[in-house]
Amino acid sequence: MTVFLAGDVMTGRGLDQILPSPSGPQLHEHYMRDARGYVTLAEKTNGPIPKPVEVDWPWGDALSILDEADPDARLINVETSVTRSDDYAPAKGIHYRMHPGNAGVLAAARIDVCAMANNHVLDFGVRGLEETLDTLAGAGLSAAGAGRNTEQAWRPAVVDAGAGRILMLSVALTSSGVSAADAAGPSRPGLALLPDLSDASAAMVIEAVQRRRRAGDLAVLSVHWGSNWGYDIPDEQVRFAHRLVDAGIDIVHGHSSHHPRPIEIYRGKPILYGCVDLINDYEGIGGNEQFRDDLRLLYLVAVDAGTRELRELRMVPVQVRQMRLHRAAASDVEWLRERLNGISAPFGSHFAANDDGELVAG
Repeated sequence: MTVFLAGDVMTGRGLDQILPSPSGPQLHEHYMRDARGYVTLAEKTNGPIPKPVEVDWPWGDALSILDEADPDARLINVETSVTRSDDYAPAKGIHYRMHPGNAGVLAAARIDVCAMANNHVLDFGVRGLEETLDTLAGAGLSAAGAGRNTEQAWRPAVVDAGAGRILMLSVALTSSGVSAADAAGPSRPGLALLPDLSDASAAMVIEAVQRRRRAGDLAVLSVHWGSNWGYDIPDEQVRFAHRLVDAGIDIVHGHSSHHPRPIEIYRGKPILYGCVDLINDYEGIGGNEQFRDDLRLLYLVAVDAGTRELRELRMVPVQVRQMRLHRAAASDVEWLRERLNGISAPFGSHFAANDDGELVAG
């Protein structure tokens, strides 16, 4: 079975403004007061964007890449509230909102499951979260990690694949900026939030997966954790990920960082400590150029349907220009290869570039 995984997909603010049904442009942040300002930054960097664009515009070359790979499941982290709500969280400095009329941007890539346990799906309050869940369901997209109560938030999403089923549980940690108040309760909408990275928290994850797991199911944990920038992986994250694999999780899908973080193959199972953002409106924002956050990765994980061990890990590099994904140039593929090899070396991982401009674990 092959699974497509991606980091944060943030279709609010500037991206929402270029799509067919933009929300009101007012923002409540210090850096920018009008969402159209992010469009201006992108256009100053890479040229004009033909507004309004079709809903498939942000995906660009990623659509043909995914069609060629033909994965059994497509799983992404959706870090945007999809709502008309104006109940923005005043304590937060940044708010991501996409108009429900633009939900086709997610359906355009035939996404199967949206991980929702992250620090932006409640940017517009409980009303915004509930409309987000309804909108995704109406577009035929499954959500994991958020719900109207604890049971819903902690329920893994299930994808029926040709060779079996794929389960995805989505959880978040406060280290990514999620507030403890965002946790779902017995009758309170919210997120699947882990209190820490202890053995007890690992047991919570395993229990939630085992409640729905059947023999042969592939289990994916999607976890929003850690800071946005930097390559260091805390020891507690490594211990937690190992604990989960030891207990039966087949893929650990970490995200929150705006650039790739190290990758480890532990006991034949991939641990992606931090998947780079895939779609956002950061084009033209300065300050962290050394991380090359204009370069993104499509992660394709092929797993043996019987043993559930890793067969192949491929990553397809793309670059964002004009708020659209384009295949990365050879020089950029080489930059990513060197960087990934450098940061993943302590975990025993090595990557080579193939003739198709992909990075392959070897």
